[in-house]
Formats: sequence, C-alpha cells, structure tokens
Amino acid sequence: MKTTIRFKNTIQQEFINELRKKIFDYFEENQISKYGNSGMVFKTIFMFSLYLIPYFLMVFSVVTNPFALFFLFILMGIGMSGIGLSVMHDANHNSYSKKGTVNKVLSYSLNFLGGFSRTWQYQHNTLHHHYTNIEGHDEDIDAGAVLRLSPNSPRYSFHRFQHFYAWVLYSLMTIMWTTTKDFRQLYRYSKAGAFKGKKKSISKLLTELILSKIIYYTYMLVIPILVLPVAWWLVVIFYLSMHAVCGFILTVIFQTAHVMPSSEYPTPDNEGSIENSWAIHQLLTTTNYAPNNRLFSWFVGGLNYQVEHHLFPAICHVHYRKISVLVADTAKSYNLPYHVQPSFFYALRMHFNMLRRLGH
Repeated sequence: MKTTIRFKNTIQQEFINELRKKIFDYFEENQISKYGNSGMVFKTIFMFSLYLIPYFLMVFSVVTNPFALFFLFILMGIGMSGIGLSVMHDANHNSYSKKGTVNKVLSYSLNFLGGFSRTWQYQHNTLHHHYTNIEGHDEDIDAGAVLRLSPNSPRYSFHRFQHFYAWVLYSLMTIMWTTTKDFRQLYRYSKAGAFKGKKKSISKLLTELILSKIIYYTYMLVIPILVLPVAWWLVVIFYLSMHAVCGFILTVIFQTAHVMPSSEYPTPDNEGSIENSWAIHQLLTTTNYAPNNRLFSWFVGGLNYQVEHHLFPAICHVHYRKISVLVADTAKSYNLPYHVQPSFFYALRMHFNMLRRLGH
C-alpha cells in the first residue's frame, strides 16, 4: 500500500495566499469569468472540425486516393491531439464552463477519441496534479522499466540509449489508451478504492468502458475498413499513423513540462511528508516554455503555461497568458523559482538532455 503524502502547509503558505488574492482580484476588476469564453467555443468547433471533416470526407468517398487518405488520417491525428489538449483537458478539470453539464459532456470527448475519462481524471487530476514528480505516486513519470523518467526509479543498462528511443515510445501513448491501459487502470484504481462513494459501481464503469471501446472501434476502424477503397491493412496502417502523430504530440507537450533539468523530484520522509507546501512543490517540479508563441499556445491549450495550470487547474487555459505575469511577479517577490524556457524546441532539447542524464 502506498504511503499517504502530506505537504507541510505550515510553511511558505503566504505565497499562495497572496497569489490567490491577486488572481481573484484580476477576474473581479476585469469583470471576466475564470471559465472559457467565445474564443474557447470557436476553438472547440475548430478542433472537432479538424478531426471530423477528414473522417467524413473519407467514409463518404469524397476522397479515395490512398495518399490523400493517409494525409487525412494524419490531419485527424493533429485534430485528435487538439481536442485532447484544448477541449477535453479543460472539461475534465471543470474549467471549460461554469455549467457542470457542459464540462461532463465535453469530458466524454476522451471516450470518443478512444480513451476513458473516468480513469484519466484519477490519473491526471488526482495523482499527477497532487503528487507531481513524486516517485510511486505520479504515474506520468512511470513508464515501466522501459523508460527512466525519475532519478528515484531503478536504472538499467539500456536506459543509456533512452534519449534516442523514447521518442518512438511516446508515439504509442494513445494506442495504449485504446487497447489495454484503461482496463488495467480501472482494475488498479478500483482496487485502491479510488471510486468508492461514486455514483457508479465498478461493474457499471466497466460496462461503460467496454461500450465506449466498441463504439470507438466501430466508427474508427470497422467502418473505414468496410467503405474505404483500399486494402484493410492499409487502413490499419493509416489508423496507427494517426495515433502515432497524436500520441507524440500529447506526450512531448506534457513531458517537456516536468521531465526537465530544472525539475525537482522530491522524496517524502518516513512519515510521508514533503518539506514544501503544495504550491511551492508545483513551482519546483514544473516548467513553462514558449511564452511568446501565441499560435503554439493556442493549439496546445495553453499548456505551455504549465506552472499556471498546476497552480490554478480550475481556471480555463484561455486566461493563463494574462495571469502568468501575476504568478511570475509573485514568485519573484518571494525569491521562489519560476522556470520558463524561451521556446518549445529549446524545451525539447532540454528534455532530450534530461533523458540522457537519467539514462546515465
């Protein structure tokens, strides 16, 4: 059984108290909601269109050329990642809309893409956000034995090559979603009591999971195999390519925020306590990047502002750029770190260096 982690909130609490007041005042003074706005609605339509229009062009035989079909599948992979980063992510944090029903409906967009929102919420909202970079608790740094993403996990001889082969494995992330990962997580989390007190029993969640997979594979593989004018194995290759694009995009966006040379990997003491408060812990384990690239930030759902997201996950990402100034200034006034990389490609380079360091 895992040790219960506790953050020592008796120290350094002034920082987050002052910052929360500044953020609250920002929304009050500007008379704006912390949730999504009309720009968020446009982005939602755009991302779903990027995913669905290529699909309908294929299944209704508007496009039949094999090379064009492959290109449309790649576009779907980009649209799939856009939905995950810019729509599903906020909805599962209940920050997309002040209406719970809207958040709930859009959170199921993950099911529509082949994942399962119930298990994702626990892995991401609970484990990753609460216990960022803590070995044995944050599953985002647990890739099994094949990758070493934490200095506190075992190192094997083959890890010295991981800064080369990790990028291939990153592309498998969403394929794992659609096959075994959700089932394994549902079993593991239910065994750990993660769903106790919830409205749905484990049997109902399993039924929901199975049905969502059947629907996904029906529209995403069965129908294209039946209607597209190419061999079935080409459709499978196109499908896997779509997931490779999406998985790679999603993984590098998140990994460059936490598996970095500037990131710390705190270890709890024998009583399960972390020496810093939760807010300071987020500053120490998280990195921003590409703050001046607005188009990039728009596409990745503001997740290049990971510090702001981790401190205020209940605020829609459309506000991160503005409140980042408040976060940076407040951190500086308390002599606290505020990590930021100048560009995404520089962040990728730093992540590459960190993989190499962890491998050696």
